[in-house]
Amino acid sequence: QVQLVESGGGLVQTGGSLRLSCAASGTILRIHSMEWYRQSPGKQRVLVASVTSSGRTNYADFVQGRFTISLDNAKQVMYLQMNSLKPEDTANYYCHAVITTSLMGIPGGYWGQGTQVTLPS
Repeated sequence: QVQLVESGGGLVQTGGSLRLSCAASGTILRIHSMEWYRQSPGKQRVLVASVTSSGRTNYADFVQGRFTISLDNAKQVMYLQMNSLKPEDTANYYCHAVITTSLMGIPGGYWGQGTQVTLPS
């Protein structure tokens, strides 16, 4: 049983900053990677950024240079620092994690419920 809980979303002004958090809890042996996705109404859910437990990061082109993803392995919390926010960043942001829950277990994927980020258009 794994739970992912996002927090930190809200209303923010264009050009402003916001930090999202995703806390993982439950039966977790190892977090292999965690990712942030986002989805706007009528659009597909898309990958925003990813981070591995070793610290390797990847970013979508549309957030490159503006967002920073990080993972605190000890606390099992992933963060997304969002700077220079634009109206097009308005979306529901979802946490995803690839986690092993037992010895010799197969890694599986888990989703959070999302947190809304809204900017004025």
